[in-house]
Amino acid sequence: MGPLTGVRVVEFAGIGPTPFGGMLLADLGADVIRIDRPLPEGKPAPDEFGNILGRGRASLALNLKSPADHAKALALIEKADILIEGFRPGVMERLGLGPEACHAVNPALVYSRMTGWGQDGPLSHTAGHDMNYIALSGALWSMGEKDGRPLPPMNLLGDFGAGSTFLVIGILAALFNARETGKGDVVDAAICDGINTLMAFVRGMKAQNRWKFERGVNRLDCGAPFYNVYECADGKWVTLAALEPQFFAEFLDLAGLDKTDFEDRLDPTRWEDDKEAFKALFLQKTRDEWSALLEGTDACFAPILDPEEALEHPHVRAREQNDLSAGFVQPTPSPRFQNAKVTVPAPAPQIGEGGEERMTRWLADSQPKQMTRTA
Repeated sequence: MGPLTGVRVVEFAGIGPTPFGGMLLADLGADVIRIDRPLPEGKPAPDEFGNILGRGRASLALNLKSPADHAKALALIEKADILIEGFRPGVMERLGLGPEACHAVNPALVYSRMTGWGQDGPLSHTAGHDMNYIALSGALWSMGEKDGRPLPPMNLLGDFGAGSTFLVIGILAALFNARETGKGDVVDAAICDGINTLMAFVRGMKAQNRWKFERGVNRLDCGAPFYNVYECADGKWVTLAALEPQFFAEFLDLAGLDKTDFEDRLDPTRWEDDKEAFKALFLQKTRDEWSALLEGTDACFAPILDPEEALEHPHVRAREQNDLSAGFVQPTPSPRFQNAKVTVPAPAPQIGEGGEERMTRWLADSQPKQMTRTA
């Protein structure tokens, strides 16, 4: 019942941003068949419990070097709207399943490719991971404390923010165009490109002389005292993000501070002194005491919760952000829609589970695909 109901996706099994992109499409209602490699004889199947990124699919185990299984893959691709693959450049071509071969049987196919370095360029054929890709953009260098080492934000920024998110944006844009024109496209989604795009705000601030290429000295990298994290009396932490003057004024009022002591708050030469004052202030109460005073106000405050605590926060619970029906915590689909009904998809399949049945249904559908919206 999601907004992508009826959209068919063939996903070639991969890691990281590739399955996350498939999950996002499945969450929105797309009908996804994941093509897996068959398990070697005698090797036990992996335990799929808790495999959130694999939810919402059927799995079809195919040996793509086998002519019969290769023909099955092409038959599915002929019926699909979208193909997702995350191999190194050239792998799908060597398997006889590159864009040219697939568009020969399905001209309207959106053929999407998820890589770290992209389909071309001097690094395109080399191995890498999230941290490597964000390193070349200047983003990783910018993260960390002043005079400290760069600190990677796990693999959330590269794999999923710059990778899967831009992959899905490209897929949906190409799908819209294919529905209008009947002509598919090849989406080259590279993490190194996505993270470079995410740096647009910082690049723009630098061009306006509002950002320094130094760690921990800018408004949004914990250089400013009013946009920072502070330790509390119990060793727990809170965030303060009172950027605008009216929000900063509310924080000062609630915290019992004299506004005249902070009239020059935008002067960077004052920031270290102000940060010391705020450090001493927040050490006077526990995190939960500060939350009772500041949370829910316009002071732009929030406590820093660990992943288990976050599940119990009233706002998280009110928004029903998590689902426990499968026996583990998983996020409910996002974003939300007023009309389309989006629900938590079925758990991740075992290798080969459900794929044959779903393939049979796809191939039995003799209705021609709706190529265009206009006559």
